[in-house]
Amino acid sequence: MDIEQIKQRIQKFSDDRNWESFHNPKNLVMALNGEVGELNEIFQWLNFEECMNLPEDVKEHTKEEVADIAIYLIRICMKLDIDLEDAIMNKMTKNEKKYPVETSQGGSKKYSKSREDK
Repeated sequence: MDIEQIKQRIQKFSDDRNWESFHNPKNLVMALNGEVGELNEIFQWLNFEECMNLPEDVKEHTKEEVADIAIYLIRICMKLDIDLEDAIMNKMTKNEKKYPVETSQGGSKKYSKSREDK
């Protein structure tokens, strides 16, 4: 994935439509939330087997919603001067410390709950 190429294309799309004034972090987060809601609707009433075996048309719709989410997330990063790759790598380092294999493997408890068992 060439994130710089994607950012340029997103910026051009916005510039060509004169949407820059609408793309403030608040509006982008609200739009992101709407797209996450649309993705949620796809899976809302499906069981595990159905989730894992989406029909092709539903999978295509899912891909479009995931792309919308990624576009808005990247746009937010662009507006706030956040290096997405760096943010992800830093967060994974924190997650690795927060959820060590010894206390987290095979469990689904939230961080604060997994520590209570000790």
